[in-house]
Amino acid sequence: MTKNAPALIADLGAIIDELEARGRLVRVKTPVNSKHDLAGIAAEFEGQGRAVLFEKVKGKTAPVFIGLYWSRELLADIFSKDEATLPQYVAGCIGEWQSAPVDPVVVKHGPVLEVVQQKVDLKKLPMPVHATGDAGNYLDAAIVIAKDPDTGIRNASIQRFLMVDKDTLAVNIDAGRHLGVYLEKAQQRGEKLPLTINIGVGPGLHFAAAAPAEAAPADTDELGIASAFHGAPVELVAGTISNVEMVANAMYALECEITPGENLPEGPFAEVTGYYATKAPRPKVKVLRVCHRKDPIFHTILSGKEVFNSVGLLGEANVLNLLKKQIPGVKDVYFSHGGCGFYHAVVQITQIRAGWGKQAIMAAFAAFPPLKMVTVVDDDVDIKNPSDVEWAMATRMDGKTGIMQIENVFGHGLNPTFPDYLGTKIGFDATRPFPFTPQFERAAVKKMDISKLKIEGNA
Repeated sequence: MTKNAPALIADLGAIIDELEARGRLVRVKTPVNSKHDLAGIAAEFEGQGRAVLFEKVKGKTAPVFIGLYWSRELLADIFSKDEATLPQYVAGCIGEWQSAPVDPVVVKHGPVLEVVQQKVDLKKLPMPVHATGDAGNYLDAAIVIAKDPDTGIRNASIQRFLMVDKDTLAVNIDAGRHLGVYLEKAQQRGEKLPLTINIGVGPGLHFAAAAPAEAAPADTDELGIASAFHGAPVELVAGTISNVEMVANAMYALECEITPGENLPEGPFAEVTGYYATKAPRPKVKVLRVCHRKDPIFHTILSGKEVFNSVGLLGEANVLNLLKKQIPGVKDVYFSHGGCGFYHAVVQITQIRAGWGKQAIMAAFAAFPPLKMVTVVDDDVDIKNPSDVEWAMATRMDGKTGIMQIENVFGHGLNPTFPDYLGTKIGFDATRPFPFTPQFERAAVKKMDISKLKIEGNA
């Protein structure tokens, strides 16, 4: 990258400028409607290696940015890494934070404090309505910062928020998330839970907020994970009305509070599964103040590849890190897009002893509880190629001994096959029988360099 790496990764504005300089930004100059049209146009560019900036949103003053996470090629470019090494890089940053954490720093001033609105009106924000069946305008890429009411330890997370009116949101909190634990503690103490919602931040903070609990325990300040990506401490500013900080260079920060027991209807919303999450009573969030830059850019994500990549990378990193410590021969892990970036892990292993394929299946489920399926293949199989993985399953897996089922186990509640977070998980051992025999040796041709050959024909 041409700019200072810490400043770039920490600042969404700098990232957008750099994407444009590298030919990775599409500017939509025609005014668009934030209800359905914006997401529909974005879907036409999904996964193509360029992000999209909607310069004019009808009835709004701020532009909308989307697509930072829908291409691993684009994301790797931001970090000046090769796409193939991106999961290992993410795993390395998390491992660096785990062994030598660098805490965030609270600074006196930050761009997010350039404008502090005393009167809240969320309807001024260009908050999109994404899918045709969504309940309304949603925040789906914001970073939530809250503090444990007992210990004061900060937590970062990504939740979805439905705008109910000009100063009220309804939030969905997945079971087992630290934010839900904090809300229960606040209720036990008879207190409200303050929090900040930070919109428009860099990928380091996004990864910190999306890190699975297995990688970032509740007694750690996981905002420090972003410091490992930035190469410098994350900068925060003090809240103006509570003790919860805001991201110093966020585009927007909403200072909010939740009163335990106060709920509002939330949903449906088009989720990572490709289905609509159900409507149900969920916590009411009161927005007390809005802070933002002088010229903010609103950030949103499109459910689909953006979630598959951003969350999938974190899941891959955690599973790869833990499996390499526990299972001899593990080489790589990929969370497939067909598995929604959450539910299917493909593990590549160099077998050194019989039985390790099944051991890898069990270890992967333990490393990332949302997984529903794990497929283990040999090191001659391209784990990012669905046809190659299917070939291994069709020609190497023993249907009688190679399939594992685990019933009534905790999974991801958004997956409709896990009602009330309980369902059946499946493992597929698609590795060759060990020790190897000639009939499972893969056919191969000699690799040739054709760059110096004289070749004629249509391109």
